[in-house]
Amino acid sequence: MKDLNQLIIKFDYEQNFKDQDFYVSKSNEYSFKLLNSWPRWEKNFLNLIGEKFSGKTHLVNIFLKKFKGIKINASEISNEVLKDIKIYENIIIENLDENIDENLFFTLLNIIDQDNKFLIVTSVKSIVKISFKLNDLNSRSKNFLLSFIERPDDELMFALILKNLSDRQISIDKKLIDYIIKRIDRSYSKIFDFIYKIDEISLKRKKSIDFKIIKEVLGE
Repeated sequence: MKDLNQLIIKFDYEQNFKDQDFYVSKSNEYSFKLLNSWPRWEKNFLNLIGEKFSGKTHLVNIFLKKFKGIKINASEISNEVLKDIKIYENIIIENLDENIDENLFFTLLNIIDQDNKFLIVTSVKSIVKISFKLNDLNSRSKNFLLSFIERPDDELMFALILKNLSDRQISIDKKLIDYIIKRIDRSYSKIFDFIYKIDEISLKRKKSIDFKIIKEVLGE
């Protein structure tokens, strides 16, 4: 692990990890800073947008630890939930999509607006691109501040691969990570799928990761 530690220091890896091992890069810096600037937002409604595994849940968990609030999955909104949110200033709704109960969601937005609370909604698709059946809900969606987590840049890909493999006690040479970055799809789901496969092979074969294994996992 000595070589890995040297690589971490050289990469300035530890300096860029903020709050619970969230790595800040150009891909997510705007969202990270925006959440940490609460309550100095232009609007009380915020939509955090990003593909699966992009770190949306990680970010809102950091937010909750720092500023407190309640987190609810969009599929679990109910009349009881509408009562529960009354005592919270910050409400987070995770995984918004077209399947949400529109009437309950619209009521929730009204409560938050009337009580001057703050709402963070996470979704893969921007809320303004979701076609709600309720016209009033479509109008309300335009009142959201939008924050996109972009596709991972090289710096973030490097950090994600290094961090997740080192967490699994798998050391890897920088040249191998550079090789992976040039060949893997620039997608969070593809990165984590790759990491899981490497971890599985490492556990089964009990051998260090080399170019041969990397090529095998990449399907080359």
